[in-house]
Amino acid sequence: MTAASIVDPMFISGASVWPLVEGGKGVAASNGTSAGAWAAAGGVGTISGVNADLIDDNGEYVPLVYKGRDRKARHEELVEYSTKGAISQARIAHELRGGEGRIHLNVLWEMGGCERVLTGVLEGAKGLIHGVTCGAGMPYRLAEICSRHEVHYYPIISSARAFRALWKRTYHKFGDWLGAVVYEDPWRAGGHNGLSNAESPDQPENPFPRVLELRKMMREMGLDQIPIVMAGGVWHLKEWMNWIGNKDLGPIAFQFGTRPLLTQESPIPQAWKERLLDVTPGAVALHQFSPTGFYSSAVRNSFLDELYERSERQVAYSDDPSEADGQTMFLPYGRSNHGVYLTPADHARATAWMVEGYSQPMRTPDGTLIFVAPDRARQIRRDQADCMGCLSHCRFSAWKDRDNYATGHQPDPRSFCIQKTLQDIAHGRGDPVDNQLMFSGHNAYRFGQDPFYKGGFIPTVKQLVQRILTGE
Repeated sequence: MTAASIVDPMFISGASVWPLVEGGKGVAASNGTSAGAWAAAGGVGTISGVNADLIDDNGEYVPLVYKGRDRKARHEELVEYSTKGAISQARIAHELRGGEGRIHLNVLWEMGGCERVLTGVLEGAKGLIHGVTCGAGMPYRLAEICSRHEVHYYPIISSARAFRALWKRTYHKFGDWLGAVVYEDPWRAGGHNGLSNAESPDQPENPFPRVLELRKMMREMGLDQIPIVMAGGVWHLKEWMNWIGNKDLGPIAFQFGTRPLLTQESPIPQAWKERLLDVTPGAVALHQFSPTGFYSSAVRNSFLDELYERSERQVAYSDDPSEADGQTMFLPYGRSNHGVYLTPADHARATAWMVEGYSQPMRTPDGTLIFVAPDRARQIRRDQADCMGCLSHCRFSAWKDRDNYATGHQPDPRSFCIQKTLQDIAHGRGDPVDNQLMFSGHNAYRFGQDPFYKGGFIPTVKQLVQRILTGE
């Protein structure tokens, strides 16, 4: 412990490090460079294992160019590339950490081919990765896979109930390799969140009693000394003084996902970094447009606005007026004599939307139509056809990464291709950042208020970690 720090080092993944964890932001938003720098500063750096960029032996980025003619072939290309990419990032992180800190790999259980990618990376980067964090689903097999490769595992959960289910089903068999439990606040964290059907997105709960409940449960399981990592809404450690050293909570570490985006080592484009300095209070939206079906948090920009508007131009329909409840007015569209039946009120709304230029109805899996402009409809269909199977289940394209490679449901045009927009924003290509999905925690507005970033200052990772240790 230094004179300036308000936390003590903690034993994580086999070493004594600062209890400061870099959040693993998917699709090239945290990589070997950022993770290596975070570890070199004495903390836990996290490589994103979600479609990681492949860096060759010359240090050059090798983009993935799909050659497969169908989804299954492209999916296989993506799994192979992602595995090689994460291994290359692990090597970079290992070199940069200089023997300090720890390196973790973050994967999403709901990403396509997750088990194959995780296994391939742990085999190909043996000794370079000390732990694996995993959320976005219920990763029952995480403990078995990590234990087999002798690395610690860190499930990401949003409730004590979720951890109980994991522990009772499989984790109790592999307790020796449980590194910590990451509590990710579903109302404050960026990216995909574990909000349950019983919880309201508009009524955030205090994380303290939720984490206290988790600790009480862990004590019943004999996990009293296993750390809990608080993730989501953490900015200044001085705001968490009632957590630090709290005997009821036990050992607590802190995860930072949003703040590391604005560092010199952060791989995101400069335009994205500059946009973070302009985020205003309340500008991060907790929405449910993701093709995963999970809630997620992102900056409310033109990309999200278009999705909100797309769903607002939505009506229920019937193909047979004799079986419908009040849906008696015929709305023709497309081919000759083709159309659907709507209620009189919805018919009036739909007609007005078509006059405004949203003349292309698109069917959803829920027996409704949305209305979009023809060019938007063409783009949606093109993106669905170009699916590469980046998720285990995708409601946008109706892809599933096993069995017959289809969910059995109709593709949902109210969603979007998450792989496309995240690759574009991470690599600074395609539309401007405000026309892309910009994942962010709800504290992003604090960039503009924190004097540390005055004048557009962008720190190194080392400077940020040192700043955090002071409590600021």
